[in-house]
Amino acid sequence: MPAIVLVGAQWGDEGKGKATDLLGSRVNAVVKFNGGNNAGHTIVVGSEKYALHLLPSGILTPRCTPVIGNGVVIDLGVLFEEIDALEARGVDTSRLVVSSAAHVITPYARTLDKVTERFLGNAKIGTTGRGIGPTYADKMSRVGIRVQDLFDVEGLRGKVSGALDLKNQILVKIYNRKGFDVEAVVAELASYADRLRPMVSDTPLLLEQMLDRGETVVLEASQATLLDVDHGTYPFVTSSNATAGGACTGSGIPPTRISRVVGVIKAYTTRVGEGPFPTELLDDKGELLLRTGAEFGTTTGRPRRCGWFDAVVGRYATRINGVTDFVLTKLDVLTGLDEVPVCVAYEVDGTRFDELPMNQADFARAVPIYETYPGWHEDLSAARSLADLPRAAREYVAALEKMIKAPISAIGVGPRRDETIAVRDLID
Repeated sequence: MPAIVLVGAQWGDEGKGKATDLLGSRVNAVVKFNGGNNAGHTIVVGSEKYALHLLPSGILTPRCTPVIGNGVVIDLGVLFEEIDALEARGVDTSRLVVSSAAHVITPYARTLDKVTERFLGNAKIGTTGRGIGPTYADKMSRVGIRVQDLFDVEGLRGKVSGALDLKNQILVKIYNRKGFDVEAVVAELASYADRLRPMVSDTPLLLEQMLDRGETVVLEASQATLLDVDHGTYPFVTSSNATAGGACTGSGIPPTRISRVVGVIKAYTTRVGEGPFPTELLDDKGELLLRTGAEFGTTTGRPRRCGWFDAVVGRYATRINGVTDFVLTKLDVLTGLDEVPVCVAYEVDGTRFDELPMNQADFARAVPIYETYPGWHEDLSAARSLADLPRAAREYVAALEKMIKAPISAIGVGPRRDETIAVRDLID
């Protein structure tokens, strides 16, 4: 079987963890290929709720190999806290594999992230302050620390010392902060080496061997399309490639092995942090979506900004990622509305845009053009086929599918694992 890419099609928090979980026992590996502990997936299994941050959602599927790919940046303290928390709840984490080439978040990266964001004041980006951006910056500047470096203490000492030559100058002379001691940083990072060593592997080779055996590999994005550092609403984006192209570079799987790209899209729109959001609702309807959809960040706990479905964003996600199938989540949250608006285009200074404006300044001024669809009041949670949905809900789904130009192959009608309508098989 070839590889399947799973990406968020909006600004994140679309329900990618549930979508991965839907593939179930037929998946042999789930690979996280970008991001760090600045995002999370919430998965509900029966009455149990699991919040995952660094760990791929495949960690909850028996016999599935969860892989942290080379494109991820890892806070090792957070990783082991998450492992310990799952083990305490009876989840087997022994199958976890970590790329030897993944970069490690250092204590000085976390500090630089926080002080830099505070320094920006009103121009802040909305970073989580977990050191993600500075770690990716170190990676590109070729002064980063990789997982494999932890097993050579002398080499690690040299790399940390070289990085701190400049970073301590910045912390002390620009931000008036105390610099970091090289030996203390080395000791902290090296303290994880013994526990980490059995998990570390040449993950591109491992994944190639799995694919050659006919096994199914899912490549799971953190964040989402509109937060991609190249294709998102820059500069209000994450520091990595969260689109389908990033799945290849972040895992070591070549594009010729990928046959399907599944986009996960919410039945309305949310985003966390700063940046433009054309359909944002700052009224009681926005509060209703926030409250009914429990729209609070899995990692940060921050309330999410809420708005109506944006078909322009959906079409863009289809094009940028090459989406072959969509999973539409949280359709049930719209239950109880008399009518449901959908943004079909933008108006910018008197000009209509049916596609995302090329200029971010135009996007920031975009005014949504809405079409309104009838709402419904029936409970959707027991629906397991399209025929089980009320007519208005079916018509809403059909309208979205036409607008975003790719088939909707699954529909979420509740938070639990089984509260899903499978329209088409996502693997066969």
